[in-house]
Amino acid sequence: QVPLVESGGGLVQAGGSLRLSCAASGRTFSSTVMGWFRQAPGKERDFVAAISWSGARTEYADSVKGRFTISRDNAKNTIYLQMNSLNSEDTAVYYCAGRYSGRSSVSDTPGQYDYWGQGTQVTVSS
Repeated sequence: QVPLVESGGGLVQAGGSLRLSCAASGRTFSSTVMGWFRQAPGKERDFVAAISWSGARTEYADSVKGRFTISRDNAKNTIYLQMNSLNSEDTAVYYCAGRYSGRSSVSDTPGQYDYWGQGTQVTVSS
């Protein structure tokens, strides 16, 4: 298990921006696929974005393409989610997640991820 700690959530007006961070511990971080998911009240946990261990490959949900950017800094054991042009439908708890080292495929399926953070709330007011 690799502890993950998200930060950067909060309340923002529609059209605004936030940057989420997810700090991980462990020597294997630089070789792990990482992802962001979100869960709104009463809904399932949905894929937002994922990034390969090197950062060379990224994937996004259609709903956030062109607005959100996932990135990572392996020297800091941290991934980021830059969120622009936020709207009320982006309101949710955002979770970062990681796959164990050796599972190198970028995935949009929650069940493919092995460890999770506690989540950070993002609320977009209209």
